[in-house]
Amino acid sequence: MNDLWVRRYHPAPEATTRLVCLPHAGGSASFYFPFSRALGSTVEAVAVQYPGRQDRHTEPLADSISELADGVTKALGDWTDLPVALFGHSMGALVGYEVARRTPGVTALFVSGRRAPHLLREESVHTRTDDGIIAELKSLSGTEQRIFGDEELLRMVLPALRADYRAVETYRHEPGPPLDVPVHALTGDDDPKARVPEVREWERHTTRSFTLTTFSGGHFYLARHQQAIVGLVERTLAG
Repeated sequence: MNDLWVRRYHPAPEATTRLVCLPHAGGSASFYFPFSRALGSTVEAVAVQYPGRQDRHTEPLADSISELADGVTKALGDWTDLPVALFGHSMGALVGYEVARRTPGVTALFVSGRRAPHLLREESVHTRTDDGIIAELKSLSGTEQRIFGDEELLRMVLPALRADYRAVETYRHEPGPPLDVPVHALTGDDDPKARVPEVREWERHTTRSFTLTTFSGGHFYLARHQQAIVGLVERTLAG
């Protein structure tokens, strides 16, 4: 199997579905390690490792959401021995959506902490100074400062952060047929990047079922609601 893009932390021999987890801007596959560990035996999580970070730090960074989606789509060809569902947070939600557009047979798309792809905001975080980008991340993390660790380490990953913000902020939705895939949207009720009405607009992008679940918290609400999210994913995929 292609181990460049995909990390399988907890093999699940009895799994009936494979959940592909896509990180946020600046994130890496290891963000999903606790999530993978918490899932039951019927769902096997694999996490995507984008180029330019952790063990791929020597590789060129991606320039666009399309480039990331193309890479993930190609890599998933080795992981289709089980039905595949996608879970993406923030930037990962956009990548997951574009992967679903490219990949027949996806069983479900979970989009977290991201407004619908057709809703454009003019944003330019990627043009800020290093300190400006760090300030943006800290404002989003709120009480979950541990998401980003210490500032010295954060500065080491700034090139990847800047590239990811550029990919997100230059993304423009290309109109096309809606997905023939159930879409399940999740968001924090105090997320400035993904207001509940904006997240509800994901319903436009599927001909199948749509659900919206809100949790207390901001952009990184996942940190305090992991067990509830795991339960939601397991119930949805079982159903």
